[in-house]
Amino acid sequence: MNRDPEGWSRLGQAIATARRTQGLRQEDLAERAGVSLGSVQNAESGAVPKARMPQTLHPIAKALGWPDDAINNVLSGDAPPGGWVDVSAQEHVDVERLEVEMTHAMVRATDGVTTADIKRATKAAMDVLRQHGMI
Repeated sequence: MNRDPEGWSRLGQAIATARRTQGLRQEDLAERAGVSLGSVQNAESGAVPKARMPQTLHPIAKALGWPDDAINNVLSGDAPPGGWVDVSAQEHVDVERLEVEMTHAMVRATDGVTTADIKRATKAAMDVLRQHGMI
């Protein structure tokens, strides 16, 4: 069995991406595959199994419409079925909305802090996100 942590991480990400692309919740995929919610969560975690290939991986892959060899191929470094969809998150971030939501979250999370303090903290957080190219 492949024990490469990068391969298992890639597989977990591929399963999660395929599930979301199909508009499924983890619960939906578990039901479709006939496995437990925990099995889907474990598969998506990308953790290397302790002993052997989990028996629940093949039903999960089949429920996603993957071919039989997809799991081993992804673990070996191949692209997952359907390929990756790389999207720049920056193109999808509404910066003004993000700033408003961050401010609202800080208001809910703090007590006894002035609105001006919260706005300054939000601006500082937004500046850090800009510095790192995240928005």
